[in-house]
Amino acid sequence: MPKVRIKLNSIDIEMLNSICESIKDMAKKSGILISGPVPLPTKRLKITTRKSPCGSGTATFDNFEMRIHKRLIDLPANEKILRQIMKMQIPKSINVKIEVRD
Repeated sequence: MPKVRIKLNSIDIEMLNSICESIKDMAKKSGILISGPVPLPTKRLKITTRKSPCGSGTATFDNFEMRIHKRLIDLPANEKILRQIMKMQIPKSINVKIEVRD
C-alpha cells in the first residue's frame, strides 16, 4: 500500500507543533496509524553585523539568528485523511510538502 510523507517546516515552533497535533488528531479519529511527527535537525542561520553604521567605531557586533524547525509525518495513503489535511487552514509561515511513496 502506498504511503504519504508530509514534510513541515517553519520558523515558528509553536505553530508548527499545533499543526502536527491537529494532523495527528485527525488520523487518530479515523483510526489510521501514523508515524511521527519526527523532529528533524533544526537549521540555524546566523548573521553577525557591526553595530556602528559607518564601520569605524568600536568593535561591537550584533548577532542575529533564525531557526528553521522541521517535522516529518508518515501515514498510509487514505483519500479521506488527505482531503482533510488539504482543507486545513495552514498559516503562510508553515511550508508543507506532501509526497506519495510506494
